[in-house]
Amino acid sequence: MAGERNTTGLSRDFIIHPGETVAEVIEDRGMTQRELAIRTGMTEKHISTVIHGQKGISAAFAKKLEYALGIEAGFWMNLQANYERELFEFEEVNSISEEEIGVLRNLKEVVEVYSSFGWIDKETNPPGMVVDFRRAFGVSNLLDTPKIPYVAAYRAQSRNTGVDPYVLFAWQRMCELMTRNQYVADEVDVEKLRECIPTIKQTMFLRANLIQKKLLKVFSECGIAFRIVPHFTGAPVQGFIKKTEGGTLILCVTLRQKFADIFWFTLFHEIAHILNGDMKHEFIDFDSEPGEMEDKADKLARNLLIDEECYKKFIATEEFTQSDRQETFAKSQNVQAYIVQGRLMKDGLMPWRSRVRYDWA
Repeated sequence: MAGERNTTGLSRDFIIHPGETVAEVIEDRGMTQRELAIRTGMTEKHISTVIHGQKGISAAFAKKLEYALGIEAGFWMNLQANYERELFEFEEVNSISEEEIGVLRNLKEVVEVYSSFGWIDKETNPPGMVVDFRRAFGVSNLLDTPKIPYVAAYRAQSRNTGVDPYVLFAWQRMCELMTRNQYVADEVDVEKLRECIPTIKQTMFLRANLIQKKLLKVFSECGIAFRIVPHFTGAPVQGFIKKTEGGTLILCVTLRQKFADIFWFTLFHEIAHILNGDMKHEFIDFDSEPGEMEDKADKLARNLLIDEECYKKFIATEEFTQSDRQETFAKSQNVQAYIVQGRLMKDGLMPWRSRVRYDWA
């Protein structure tokens, strides 16, 4: 295999067998293979096969080398272990199929985001990137990703044909990775979350750069690790909820259109799912996924943001289209005026117009 080069550009020759180190040590000491054989109690043939890389250094032989050369057995065993690891990695990379490399074609957005967090090296070549994604995804072969039960289930339940199982899993995995080191209360407290609704609503009045920081703090006190995450083409989702082994929750939302009113409705839609007890273990909320559970979450989210009875009385007046009246009503509901305006536009009670955007999302 001398001179063979793998697909990552590393030469097989760079993987040093520990026998070469044995040869260098005895040469420096003016010792022959025959003398080393005598000192270790091994045959000359055994010494020769080790030096020429045809046989490894066993634990027993490492101890004999310690006596013969004064170099600890652990040193020789580490050399052997490193050699075997590097050889395995070399062979692993060279066994990657073109089909598995092909998975990368639809992960261009994912590559940019994952590399920004240091989870993969976007400068490496395809086989190296496959290995990076295997580690990030927690799979030994990327082609097995769609077979993971909950990925397959989400794919099947979604009527949205724009779902790519690899991108969807990458998005879900990103949610897990972005929240894994967050400190949260020991367990999720749904009642405390309900009590925190006014505080969460008040957060929308903060400067944009402080909103996520405040939300992280509030949710963490309720036993929920929260993040606003990037979105990927091929993963048409608006939220992710996962129950952890420790009894806490992960809650992630994405802001695909960056409209402020949509962001807050999306957030309260996910909060509604938690309050309604919709998640058992994992729950991915697809865009435009109809169903009774989604309708209930929508209804509760609308009520959490704007009291339904108050809203009906407001739109019954002839002045509800006036901006000053909208601002007054918004204050009474502890929300920004754009929440009221977004609701009116959504309900077809006023024409669509320019809306507040969050550039940081």
